[in-house]
Amino acid sequence: MGSKKTKSIVLFALGIVCVTGLFYVFNPSDHSYFIPCPFKYMTGYHCPGCGSQRAIHQLLHGDLAAAFGLNPLMVLSLPLIIYSLGQKVYNYICDTQYRVGLFYRKWFIYGYFGAVLLFWVFRNLPYHPFSLLAP
Repeated sequence: MGSKKTKSIVLFALGIVCVTGLFYVFNPSDHSYFIPCPFKYMTGYHCPGCGSQRAIHQLLHGDLAAAFGLNPLMVLSLPLIIYSLGQKVYNYICDTQYRVGLFYRKWFIYGYFGAVLLFWVFRNLPYHPFSLLAP
């Protein structure tokens, strides 16, 4: 493995550790230096990602129920995100081009995009049980 590749891997790992540590130590609910949602700021409505920073903090502290209450879509998507990111890192380290076929299927892409859009609309409806989707 080349020196440049090793440095990239170390910097990536260090970045992940730093960001994870930041979210573990500081609760985004209590500190104003976390990035607020620009969509919510401009419109007053929740975007599909609203509550994700607070949910990550709760997950790192082992509170799956609280994380799910803040952003169920992110919690359910996290295994896919971690797996996909892990695959990218593996490909980079091993100089391979392995792809997960599921992520490239039209039905998966359209289905996931449709689920995100529905989640976006439903979490902004002020009626029960949809109001439970809001962070």
